This record gives sequence, structure tokens and C-alpha cells, in this order.
Amino acid sequence: MIIAVDFDGTLVEHCYPEIGKEIPFAIDTLKMLQRDRHKLIMWTVREGRLLDEAVEWCRERGIEFYAVNKDYPEESLEDNGFSRKLKVDLFIDDRNLGGLPDWGVIYRMIKEKVGFEEVYSDMPEQPVARKKRWWF
Repeated sequence: MIIAVDFDGTLVEHCYPEIGKEIPFAIDTLKMLQRDRHKLIMWTVREGRLLDEAVEWCRERGIEFYAVNKDYPEESLEDNGFSRKLKVDLFIDDRNLGGLPDWGVIYRMIKEKVGFEEVYSDMPEQPVARKKRWWF
């Protein structure tokens, strides 16, 4: 599977243009996805020096992307029919409808090929904390 992964807000906390703190288990999950033979593409709004810093940040943690902001490593703007829309199977992005799930949930969904409903229906129900009212 080819998977596009956002950087800010997905792998690290939002601190753009700085690089924020790593989101727990993000890098470990990407390493597991690569071990499972998925191709990862970094897909981010970062460009130039800021993009280079993000790619290097990932490289220092053991993540080498198949491509960065393009479908394949050799792709260039001069290619005939170039489109900014990636041809991937899946996007992992904090701007998803519903937000970014926990990285453990993300891995399970990809590994087991299941959706949100199946993942969350298997989880034990959490007790709902009742809000205290001032009149009680």
C-alpha cells in the first residue's frame, strides 16, 4: 500500500515553522508500516529549508520516505501531466474528518484492513464521568 503522511500535527505537534515535539508512537508506527512493506510518502505544506529540516528530522529517527511531496522519487514539475494530487491508497493527516486517531489505532486499521467502526466496537466501553453541577 502507498501511504501519504503529513508532518505538522501528525508526526509532530503544531509549531510551524518550528518542528514541534514528536507525537507519541508516530515514528514507531511508521517503522512498523515500513517493515510491513508499505511505501510512505511525506506529504506536507513545508517547502525549501523547512521541508529539508522535516525530512532530516525523520531521517535521524530512522524513517526514509519513498518520496517527498510527489508520487515517486524521480517525479519533477516538468513531467508531462504533472498533478499535485497524489495517487496513494491512504492519507494519514491530522486534518482528517474526525481528527487524527491514536497511532495504535492507525496501525491496527491498516494492518487488519478495518475501519473506525470495527476498531472502536472492539474496545471496552469507558465509563462516562458525570459533570458536577454547582447546585449539588
